[in-house]
Formats: sequence, structure tokens, C-alpha cells
Amino acid sequence: MPALVSQAIVLRTYPLKEADLIVSFLTRDQGKLRGVARRARRPKSAFGAGLERLSQVRMSYFQRETRELVNLDSCELVQSPFRLLSNYAAGVALDYFAEMSEQLLPPAEPNERWFRLLVAVLDHMQPDEPGSVWRAVTYFTFWAVRLAGFFPDLDACAGCGRGLEEQAWFGRGCPGLLCRECRGTLGAGNSWELSGVSRSLAGEMLRKPVGQLSGPGWSQAVAADLRRFLVQRIESHIERKLVTVPVLENA
Repeated sequence: MPALVSQAIVLRTYPLKEADLIVSFLTRDQGKLRGVARRARRPKSAFGAGLERLSQVRMSYFQRETRELVNLDSCELVQSPFRLLSNYAAGVALDYFAEMSEQLLPPAEPNERWFRLLVAVLDHMQPDEPGSVWRAVTYFTFWAVRLAGFFPDLDACAGCGRGLEEQAWFGRGCPGLLCRECRGTLGAGNSWELSGVSRSLAGEMLRKPVGQLSGPGWSQAVAADLRRFLVQRIESHIERKLVTVPVLENA
């Protein structure tokens, strides 16, 4: 059986036995796959540093229809995320991207747009430019929800259906944004405002690549309400909390 070779991004690795690894990786043409890398934990492993999370590689593997796990033959490192590890927030962002991809992507379903999204945000982040990290995180979160297929309407109230003015609110358990009148259904202390500025930035993300987004410096505070709103939608969809979110927002 000839080996398959795919452009891939490593998402996670898990120890298996004494020397092996289970590797979760996103391929450009086959979607998210999991495979076994034999002897990958040994000092002179043929995989080298290619299995570090969010590494971009050329993965060679054998795939059988009757088996859930593929057998990894080798990987050629194309681009390493090592340059980002000098910035703590950027390092946590890598874990955030990996966790989101693991939770939202179904196995073995091609999703080239997600693959290109990951490449774009990884290329955009610069360790000496903190603003690039938060721009990339916000852009990735926005498009992750869109590509996963449950992006809410930002222009209409999820309660009454009327068009939203500049102010809008959201809360856990609510499928979208609410107007001032419907906000009361969430109960006291259970709602947060999504600013008009953040909604405008969301509209800009629809039209522009990550490197062309405007914004007032893109500090952690920029569009923090939009990220919170989108993360709540994700957690409601997957029915669990994302582990990396509080670590990232406290970075």
C-alpha cells in the first residue's frame, strides 16, 4: 500500500505505551485525522521536532478503511511555531487554536478553509507585536464559528426578531443577540453587552483578511466582548467548557 502524503498541521499528541505517540493532525485534503507515530518519543526519532503542536508539516501516512487510526510513516517540517514561544500570550494562543480545532472539526471531513484559516493566523502572529496575537485570536474565533455553521445573526434580536440598534446583549443559553426589551429574559446579572464597535469589527472580518483589519491598537481589551459572545456560542454547541479560554484571557 503506497503512503499518502498531505500538507498538515499538528494539533495534539498523546503518549502511547513507552515510546509511541498518538497524533491528531489536520490535513489540507483529508480533514482531521489521528494516527500512531511509532517510536516518536525516542531521542533519535525520525519525526524529530515535526510533531510539536501547530507545526506545519508534510505528513506521510498509511490509511486503511477498517481502522480508525492511520499509521504515520514520517513528517517533514515545513514551518515551526517555535518563534512564537517567546511570547506567553502567543504560546497560549497556539493551545487555543488547537483545542478549538479538536472540538469543532469532525474526523475525516475535508475542510480546506479551516486549514487556510489556521495558516493565516499563524503567519500573522509576531512574538514582538502583542496586538497581532489578539487580532489573530479574535479573527480565528470569528471564522471558527462561521465555518462550524452556527454563527448567530448580529443584526436581529434572537428574542423578538426586530432589527438591533447600536446596543445589543447576550447571555449563556441564548442563541443570539437580544435587544433592550428582550434582555430582561436573561435575568439580572446574566447578560453582557456587545458593543457597536465590536459588531462593526465583526462585519469587517467578513470582508478582509486578518492582516488588513483595522482597530485601535488591538490590545487584549479590543473586541473582548465579541470573543466572549462567540466562545459562549461554541461552548453551548460542544456542551463543555474550553480549557484554554480562561488561561488566554488572563495572559
